[in-house]
Amino acid sequence: MTKAKRPAAPHAADSHDLIRVHGARENNLKDISVELPKRRLTVFTGVSGSGKSSLVFSTIAAESQRLINETYSAFVQGFMPTLARPEVDVLDGLTTAIIVDQQRIGSDPRSTVGTATDASAMLRILFSRLGKPHIGSPQAFSFNVASISGAGAVTIERAGQKVKERRSFSITGGMCARCEGRGQVNDIDLTELYDDSKSIAEGAFTIPGWKSDSFWTVKIYTESGFIDPNKPIRKFTKKEMQDFLYKEPTKIKVEGVNLTYEGLIPKIQKSMLSKDKESMQPHIRAFVERAVTFTTCPDCDGTRLNELARSSKIKRISIADACAMQISDLAEWVAGLKEPTVAPLLAALKHTLDSFVEIGLGYLSLNRPTGTLSGGEAQRTKMIRHLGSSLTDVTYVFDEPTIGLHPHDIQRMNDLLLRLRDKGNTVLVVEHKPEAIAIADHVVDLGPRAGSEGGQVMFEGTVEGLRASGTLTGRHLDDRASLKESVRSSTGALEVRGANTHNLRDVNVDIPLGVLVVVTGVAGSGKSSLIHGSVAKRDGVVAVDQAPIRGSRRSNPATYTGLLEPIRKAFAKVNGVKPALFSANSEGACPNCNGAGVIYTDLAMMAGVATTCDVCEGKRFDASVLDYHLGGRDISEVLGMSVTEAEAFFADGESKIPAAHAILTRLVDVGLGYLTIGQPLTTLSGGERQRLKLATHMADKGGVYVLDEPTTGLHLADVENLLALLDRLVDAGKSVIVIEHHQAVMAHADWIIDLGPGAGHDGGKVVFEGTPSALVAKRGTLTGQHLADYVGA
Repeated sequence: MTKAKRPAAPHAADSHDLIRVHGARENNLKDISVELPKRRLTVFTGVSGSGKSSLVFSTIAAESQRLINETYSAFVQGFMPTLARPEVDVLDGLTTAIIVDQQRIGSDPRSTVGTATDASAMLRILFSRLGKPHIGSPQAFSFNVASISGAGAVTIERAGQKVKERRSFSITGGMCARCEGRGQVNDIDLTELYDDSKSIAEGAFTIPGWKSDSFWTVKIYTESGFIDPNKPIRKFTKKEMQDFLYKEPTKIKVEGVNLTYEGLIPKIQKSMLSKDKESMQPHIRAFVERAVTFTTCPDCDGTRLNELARSSKIKRISIADACAMQISDLAEWVAGLKEPTVAPLLAALKHTLDSFVEIGLGYLSLNRPTGTLSGGEAQRTKMIRHLGSSLTDVTYVFDEPTIGLHPHDIQRMNDLLLRLRDKGNTVLVVEHKPEAIAIADHVVDLGPRAGSEGGQVMFEGTVEGLRASGTLTGRHLDDRASLKESVRSSTGALEVRGANTHNLRDVNVDIPLGVLVVVTGVAGSGKSSLIHGSVAKRDGVVAVDQAPIRGSRRSNPATYTGLLEPIRKAFAKVNGVKPALFSANSEGACPNCNGAGVIYTDLAMMAGVATTCDVCEGKRFDASVLDYHLGGRDISEVLGMSVTEAEAFFADGESKIPAAHAILTRLVDVGLGYLTIGQPLTTLSGGERQRLKLATHMADKGGVYVLDEPTTGLHLADVENLLALLDRLVDAGKSVIVIEHHQAVMAHADWIIDLGPGAGHDGGKVVFEGTPSALVAKRGTLTGQHLADYVGA
């Protein structure tokens, strides 16, 4: 058979090689246009807040997802999240976008690494087919399914006749009945609720807000008649104690008012323990953290599974044992199972487990709760399902995939990104690390600065072109921090003895105080386990972790940091009115939009439309409130100021407010001077949110600061500012402990504690303690080798 010659002219279908973006105006983007090559790896760079995420996630990826959703019927779209069309003139050449972002996987107590990646679902099927003794379907191995049974009469209509039949049913589930599949049981520490040496009349309660004269709380107990209010609680009879702590809701009359009496434990559980801790006031949150104690469930020993589920085994291994294994070990065990009847299932499970190992997460176990994963681990866990996918010609969008990765692991991540590209996919990556920028086929640099000073394309082209471009990123791309000539001397030590959280092996270490200490090691070596497990909860320690800031579009830096409170009081004092008038969430709100600044029109399965309120013109306040001024500005003008502008405004003159100035100074210190103080939290980038949190915690009273990867989301140029801030904290007499992978922070440290040598059960030991120069000279650990290469030693 002869093959026809291929025509010289390219086919029309092969001419669509670009993703074209014209006139993008989402968030701070200033009408920008870019052309991105398809089937190539494009890296987006620029300072935090310059508009990278606005272009990649809020414009390109969002429009791709919106267009895909529109292919479904209106009925199906009604169940899907509605997405608005991004602010852009032209978006051409889009392909299906698969987004792998830094959003934490839901921290539901029932969500584990296994359930999030479907590995647990496959294991359940495996045990239901091969487990001995056979106990039932995959449900019998699920800690989310309870065992239930029932029987009774049902009425069925047959041929016009109603017939009664007796039916029975039973479901065999794997859930442990004691902890309801959570692996932990919580208990309330009664000593935190009351002082049992006092009577209720003497003010025995130690619960925040429960004063002895409080009618709605304490008086119900004193007037109920179930207990003697004048008797010390420790002298209550058994019946009184039962009624006091556990009595079911009962109607009573107090001073002619109908009220409901309820035992103290259920009352506290309903009023405080059922609420989201992050949304509580600080003193209530502190009380809840003290009062509630979590212990491993004694019935299932933390496995979440009942005895029946644990009794069925394959080669002497139960499903609880398998989920507790390190994934790298589990992958070997699965590879050793040769059973032709379940061969396709074994192949799929082995592929998933091998992907964990390949992506550098082999140290995790399937029973690890997803809420305990770091941002980087969560992102890599989401990548699992895309490795080995047969899809091509799709667009993969990554948000800083190197977060939480040791320099040793970054090369592995780079190989994965290149492999996705080489299969014929378009890969878009938002990134700050020079090692990750180096592999780009195409670079888009945004800037020149952040916020309103950003949103422009500063450079488009190759990595070599970026180096020579003279942009902020180009100038700092080859920056290398040098080792300090002299390090500070410690003023004492924080002793850690016998630390064995997660994979730590009875670690003993002295953490020097009064200096900058960096704790490092490969991902999964035990850094967070050591610091958060043995240091962060001590008195006088202020810990700033990676937990995300929660906030609606009504929240902004002014509300989150507590800045708005002194500003409202100052406005009220100068104008002789109530502070509540100067809150867009209270009395001062525009009556038309309720202080939102926009009117939302819900269009069912289509994206809702937000139009600027035509009464307040987006200012959020009632017109009468804007007649009140402080220092010549009304409240909406103050909230429209940048942090830098507001810092100068509240420094002196009529508008001098020391409390507000102190908060603004801290925001400038962490590099957020460009933010508008009234900007919604929902528009901030990940790096900006973490620095906002850091600025808030800098006001906490404590001598030791613990920071968990503060360089997350920071541009190369901003790392210098962060190091200067850490130095200022140490020079002010604080002790600073930083968990970090960034070599510039390591080089700047006074003392390094390196954990390893590997991850999971290959880690958990201190492999080096000393100065950075000693670590570089030794080169005895992976960190030492990479730091030596970085500083050019």
